[in-house]
Amino acid sequence: MGLREMWRLMSRFNSSKRTNIILQHLRMSKHTDAAAEVLLERKGCAGVITLNRPKFLNALNLSMIRQIYPQLKKWEQDPEAFLIIIKGAGGKAFCAGGDIRVISEARKANQKIAQDFFREEYMLNNAIDSCQKPYIALIHGITMGGGVGLSVHGQFRVATEKSLFAMPETAIGLFPDVGGGYFLPRLQGKLGCFLALTGFRLKGRDVYAAGIATHFVDSEKLGMLEEDLLALKSPSKENIADVLETYHAKSKIDQDKSFILEEHMDKINSWFSANTMEQIIENLQQDGSSFALEQLKVINKMSPTSLKITLRQLMEGSSKTLQEVLTMEYRLSQACMF
Repeated sequence: MGLREMWRLMSRFNSSKRTNIILQHLRMSKHTDAAAEVLLERKGCAGVITLNRPKFLNALNLSMIRQIYPQLKKWEQDPEAFLIIIKGAGGKAFCAGGDIRVISEARKANQKIAQDFFREEYMLNNAIDSCQKPYIALIHGITMGGGVGLSVHGQFRVATEKSLFAMPETAIGLFPDVGGGYFLPRLQGKLGCFLALTGFRLKGRDVYAAGIATHFVDSEKLGMLEEDLLALKSPSKENIADVLETYHAKSKIDQDKSFILEEHMDKINSWFSANTMEQIIENLQQDGSSFALEQLKVINKMSPTSLKITLRQLMEGSSKTLQEVLTMEYRLSQACMF
């Protein structure tokens, strides 16, 4: 074989290899302009983020994170963008969490995505917390795990009667991350510890009553709320808060309903004030009430390791800054994954 022929074959091989790599990246991202996983739009006075994977309940993946983070930073510096709105497409979910299936498959294949995903997700959580523009999360529908991280650190969180909040990680061998070690211990009493260990689901106005949401709006008014926010002219934070408060005040759904856990809060504060899982379990057993035994049954189905990690995480996080908590949670995530 002559030198020229060998170069030609090598060139064809390298070209084929490059093509395969490009195709692989396209398959991994599954991202096209026709069906973008996340929509990033400037509308009126706002930057609008739409999580656009309704068939997957808007589950968050690395591709979406890598699109949202730089755009958030750009809008933060844009003098024409006065607020940022984030919402989910499809009506069923804001965001049901991180795309754990992809992360799990990557871990089995020993790929680096588990490191990248958690690191970049937590960087986004921190960017939301430190965002200099008012950040409004419309948490309509399922809001769990990673979806909580995209919303709870923002200045405003708007729930509807169809909101469904949970941190279900102890059931899958993980822990309530995305800053859960920061915001959960700061809820009333030991509510955060209870939610973290049991994965208890809060629905509708209870999401507001618990302190997860800052406002509650009837779902049929959500579109009008967004339109009114976008129509504001060079709004201040106070102008934005006034619009949200007006809609919140007009909301009638479940207006007189008491918080679902109200009658149990004294007991929850007592049971979950213990410093060990063994003592919490003993507290529930000794109480013996139907509610206590129901929670005991739930806890017994959870990963024992996850329960212990989570309790310690919340105890440590109660006195840390969000950045310190996210650093701790990144290290925990890697220990849990590998």
